[in-house]
Amino acid sequence: MATQPHVQRTPEADPGVEALHQLVLTSLDDDQAVETVSIPLAGKSSIADYMVVASGRSTRQVASMANKLAEKIKAEFGRTARVEGLPTADWVLIDAGDVIVHLFRPEVRSFYNLERMWAFGDAGQA
Repeated sequence: MATQPHVQRTPEADPGVEALHQLVLTSLDDDQAVETVSIPLAGKSSIADYMVVASGRSTRQVASMANKLAEKIKAEFGRTARVEGLPTADWVLIDAGDVIVHLFRPEVRSFYNLERMWAFGDAGQA
């Protein structure tokens, strides 16, 4: 049995990834997310092409942003994003496949500091 060579997918090769990434950023901006950071992961990790980290001012805002984003992904792309952490809404993870979104209350975000862990030295502001 021949082994297939691993082909590294880049966001440029899949316009759907860029459209999903843009939808996430626009939705968070519309919902007044604070300090949104987009970290490109393509070629660095196989979990996703982008990780987006943002904050809400309260658990209510974090939960609202997460719910709206999941609804928009479903409406636009026909896929159900996995959402974890809604009951407490201190840290909500939205797994949309090619884009992973972390929504935090500010205190929780500063404690975990995901940007530092995943930035690879080149995190860009969205």
